[in-house]
Amino acid sequence: MSTTIDPRVAVIVVGAGSGTRLGRNEPKAFVPLAGRPNLSRALDAVFAMAEPAQVIVTVPSSFVEIAEQLIREVPGAESRATTVIVGGSTRQESVAAALALLQPSVDVVLVHDAARPLTPSAIFDSVAAHVHSTGAGVVPGLPVTDTIKRTDGNGQIVETVDRSVLAAVQTPQGFPRAQLVAAHEAANREFTDDAAVVAAAGYPVAVIPGDHLSFKITTAWELRRAEQLFTTPAASDIRVGTGTDVHAYDETKPLWLAGLYWPDEVGLRGHSDGDVVSHAICDALLSAANLGDLGSVFGTSDPRFAEAHGDVFLREALRLLQDAGFEVGNVAVQIIGIRPIVSRRRVEAESLLSSVLGATVSLAGTTTDALGFTGRGEGVAAIATALVRARN
Repeated sequence: MSTTIDPRVAVIVVGAGSGTRLGRNEPKAFVPLAGRPNLSRALDAVFAMAEPAQVIVTVPSSFVEIAEQLIREVPGAESRATTVIVGGSTRQESVAAALALLQPSVDVVLVHDAARPLTPSAIFDSVAAHVHSTGAGVVPGLPVTDTIKRTDGNGQIVETVDRSVLAAVQTPQGFPRAQLVAAHEAANREFTDDAAVVAAAGYPVAVIPGDHLSFKITTAWELRRAEQLFTTPAASDIRVGTGTDVHAYDETKPLWLAGLYWPDEVGLRGHSDGDVVSHAICDALLSAANLGDLGSVFGTSDPRFAEAHGDVFLREALRLLQDAGFEVGNVAVQIIGIRPIVSRRRVEAESLLSSVLGATVSLAGTTTDALGFTGRGEGVAAIATALVRARN
């Protein structure tokens, strides 16, 4: 496979599991999903990561050559250092075997299930960035929405568990290399995931927002669910909206941008907090659902929104969208300005906005090479594009 010079991140893709519960003879990683094996689709996101990464794939011994050929056909494979190895009889053994092959430059390791082939690439970048910034383990997860009962093992309910403190965790799970290696060496029993291995060794592990597309395919029903996502919906079921917002700098105001407070930065002038990112997203959502625009829906005369923060507008726009029978697919935002430097808090902002909307929000920042009002440092602009779907 191709090589990548001194990557700091490694991604271990675990693909040695059986397909028994799927009712298939081949391992789960090689079961076709809309014409391509699960492993192939899982690697789409891995190879699309923003950060260079060493990639190690674990598969059953009889599938090594098949996996190597499959990987060569995945877009972006030529830019990654990718190795296929024989996995162990358990997930833990497979990960331990891969850890022995890490390049010296790697200091962050992500472990991902090939059986989660639809996980967005942004989740990989987010997990890696959190490990880099915190020096601790991180797993993506979703709030538990069902009521959970604890039973005595014989079907009798013992108690109702407080779901507000529960999270359904996903992969990729990311850890500092030294912690993950030490935890696997110290493990004296089998755990269900690497977060449990690391936590058992005494290291902290946090949960960050995951994605609904990151569900695991272990049964025939889940495979059918994934297949349906590749079925072209009616044109009327998907809509796209664009929103734009602009505000001038105001040294008398604090800066709120993308839902975050930015200390020691010049604020933006506006009836509310001037958060151009949140406002542009609202405009895009409203536009996609043909619900008007920010000015007509909220207005500057309504005292409820004076000095209101961006999340207030976002939650109200989301409510209107849902009442109209739509749900958010994803949102992409381009921030235009010379300050603040968006990349410093991009992952934090993406996580916050994604949690508010319940969908993936991606941010990017750019300048205009000293051209126009943003280039002259007079203000900030944001352009948002939102995809929404009609709910069945």
